[in-house]
Amino acid sequence: MSSQLGVSDAKIDALADYENSDLYTQAERLALEFADAMTITGRDVSDELFERLRGFFDEDALVELTATIAWENASSKFNRALRVPSQQLWKRR
Repeated sequence: MSSQLGVSDAKIDALADYENSDLYTQAERLALEFADAMTITGRDVSDELFERLRGFFDEDALVELTATIAWENASSKFNRALRVPSQQLWKRR
């Protein structure tokens, strides 16, 4: 889906190292850090991270970002528990 929205293959390839990639804006790196904090077991969203998020995103954007990450996490856990296979919606050209 990202490639259909105009995200380059190089940017998708750099996702695993987004913290160090010049392909991502500071806001994008922060949003991905937030997603990691919400998703990875044993991590949490610190007060410091939340304050940095507030520097880039207004309250409505933060709610939308949080809801999207939470939805994707719930969907992933649901599908994995029920052994729902990937629908292969994105395939590299």
